[in-house]
Amino acid sequence: MSYPIMTAEEAARLVHDGDQVGFSGFTPAGCPKVVPQAIAHYAEEEHAAGRPFRIGVFTGASTGDRLDGALARAHAIKFRAPYQSNKDLRAEINSGEVAYCDMHLSQLAQEMRAGFFGKIHVAIVEAAELTEDGQLVPTTGVGILPTICRLADRIIVEINDRHPAKIRGLHDIAEPLDPPARRELPIYKPSDRVGKPYVQLDPKKVVAVVKTSEPNDDGGFAPLDEVTQAIGDNVTKFLEEEIRTGRIPREFLPLQSGVGNIANAVLASVGKSPKIPPFEVYTEVIQDAVIGLMKEGRVKFASGCSLSVSRNVILDIYQNWDFFKDKLLLRPEEYSNNPGIVRRLGVITMNTALEADIYGNINSTHVLGTKMMNGIGGSGDFTRNGYISIFTTPSTAKGGAISAIVPMVSHVDHSEHSVKVLITEYGIADLRGLSPRQRAERIIENCAHPDYRPLLRAYLAQASEGQTPVCLEKAFAFHKAFAETKDMRQAKF
Repeated sequence: MSYPIMTAEEAARLVHDGDQVGFSGFTPAGCPKVVPQAIAHYAEEEHAAGRPFRIGVFTGASTGDRLDGALARAHAIKFRAPYQSNKDLRAEINSGEVAYCDMHLSQLAQEMRAGFFGKIHVAIVEAAELTEDGQLVPTTGVGILPTICRLADRIIVEINDRHPAKIRGLHDIAEPLDPPARRELPIYKPSDRVGKPYVQLDPKKVVAVVKTSEPNDDGGFAPLDEVTQAIGDNVTKFLEEEIRTGRIPREFLPLQSGVGNIANAVLASVGKSPKIPPFEVYTEVIQDAVIGLMKEGRVKFASGCSLSVSRNVILDIYQNWDFFKDKLLLRPEEYSNNPGIVRRLGVITMNTALEADIYGNINSTHVLGTKMMNGIGGSGDFTRNGYISIFTTPSTAKGGAISAIVPMVSHVDHSEHSVKVLITEYGIADLRGLSPRQRAERIIENCAHPDYRPLLRAYLAQASEGQTPVCLEKAFAFHKAFAETKDMRQAKF
């Protein structure tokens, strides 16, 4: 059949006030770009005319500014799930204008199919290719793509010629059966395939095809500084020792790494170690460092949900496709983040903390316990089920005025039971097999900034007796001091 070719502006008018809309992609990679902007403009027109226009937004994870940012600035979002990283949307979430459901990424597709979020009206997706019989080849991010294409009544497709049709085969697209019919997901090594290289959709649902030539939103990575380099070196030192002692098999295990500059730096450092053999990656987001290590023969294979690399790197991949095509695989997040697969493969997980307390509890999401930063993303999917779960963080922020190591976290995303290792630029706290008081002593000594160690020790000395010593009156003294003086070093014990 022939699909209706439209402009982005025409396609935007097929989305109605109150619709629940699913978008493809995972990070800016694979997200539609021109239709969301057109929807934002349409919303502004409707608001200027005195008519309401707000939609529910479901994505794989964060998106680019042309999706979350444009819609947020147009005040066009009424509900958002499951993760975001846009400053304008963040402001609307924290003001209460947007209802935000922060959740584990691996759970979203199943809960959408179960109807927990109500009807999904529209899917807006990016593709490298769409055949007449409904075979859709995604671009560089998958997310919840197969689920929203099946659930939605209407599908709008952006065909983006920045991504060549030759990438067919990059993807492994499947949806598991839902309980009680679900069987095991038969992935036994990162390179195993269980699905098709395309999304099979109903061609009759496609109400618009918009042709584009848009690059992904690309923030790039900050250059390594002394802190991020030291964190990467400490992670590498820990893994080398685990191999030496036999606690990690000599052939090594797959790695998962979170998103951002620290994660990229950690992978780069691990990849340079002659004591760590070439390894595989089983993760959500494949970043620049993985591609560089792949070219050096240090990464053998990478499975993820998103190829979220800088523009120069994606061009390099496409120009050298014969080299990369059998080393990369993108899946829906229901598979890339699946807890059972993570545990089966023995994935070593590495994620970033916003703050950690002296017992090993981790806050990944909320500044001072109340203001949402981004969301939990897939860190919980991996942390709870990893062979070894590592969290990294710089010891301080804001020029030393904020300590990442606090007496008690102001919000808990990952409890002490899931966190095995904490690493800052100052050292490594291996928490396995330790009591709460032992964990506290090790974290203070090995991970806290020297300016904060006396304060943390003073708190611990005042904490009550028991399995987990806590002084309720002083547990949030660091946060209180920052709220009053903008400097946690002013905390009193």
